[in-house]
Amino acid sequence: MMFAIARKFHIVVFAVLLALPVLANGPDGLKVRVAVIDFEDKAGYGHNIGRGVADMVVTSLVETKKFTVLERAEMDKIMKEIMRGESGIVTPSTAAKIGKQLGAAAVIIGSVTEFGISSNKGDVGIGRFKVGRKTDVARVGVDIRLVDTESGEILTAKSAVKEQSSKGISFDVIDRNLDFSNLRKWDRTLPGKAARKAIDECVGHIAASSPKLAWQGKLIKVSGSTVFLRPGSKGGVKPGMELYVYSKGEELIDPDTGESLGSEEEKIGKIKVISDISGGKACKAEIVSGEGFAAGNIVKAR
Repeated sequence: MMFAIARKFHIVVFAVLLALPVLANGPDGLKVRVAVIDFEDKAGYGHNIGRGVADMVVTSLVETKKFTVLERAEMDKIMKEIMRGESGIVTPSTAAKIGKQLGAAAVIIGSVTEFGISSNKGDVGIGRFKVGRKTDVARVGVDIRLVDTESGEILTAKSAVKEQSSKGISFDVIDRNLDFSNLRKWDRTLPGKAARKAIDECVGHIAASSPKLAWQGKLIKVSGSTVFLRPGSKGGVKPGMELYVYSKGEELIDPDTGESLGSEEEKIGKIKVISDISGGKACKAEIVSGEGFAAGNIVKAR
């Protein structure tokens, strides 16, 4: 009797598994393309703290496995062009412009709101035998905003302030000259640990909000019935995936503010990914249906 029930249970489970979608052939696992801009130093600490914290954010984003983060060299070039003549402070509007140029779905901007180290020292002991004791406390605050590149809208924002303390007998002096060239080494310092706590909390919030972002790629070349698109496996795109291609229409401009409200889009066909190329930065696909494909067309999961 028990054997018969167990056998029926296994059959039911097997049937359910067969009914589930095959994730390798669906849109699951696609990584949203984002850019991270150097943070504003509102704490007034200096030492290029805004760039260092932005690099820490990049590391945290990559570890979520939900994002493809643009390389700094590519982003810096575009930023110089767009920020020329601007105040130097990146607003959601300028962030959206930068993101569009880079083909990113979203841009992460933010600020370092607090950054400091304090020490309390005291002597303990009997007579002339005294030992110095101290407590060092690092306090770091960050504010992160996720900006949609199409609308310039802030999709979500998160702030966090964290502390890390160290107590004990010590004659060491904390090096206040920051060096972000080795993030792993920096993470082991007192302020590095406080910063990592704050950043991980904010990035966790951003990652939870990522479903608000629609994944998209871009056609980079069309050759007969074959197309090449960005990204490839580095963006979670795998052979066998079926994706949809859209052509962009006229850009919609708000007559009152002059800001871009995105563009009208028309679905023109479907493609199927064949193989990965360029080390995962791009891939090759075949046209399944539709016509009028051209370089620059937008690729979406649905």
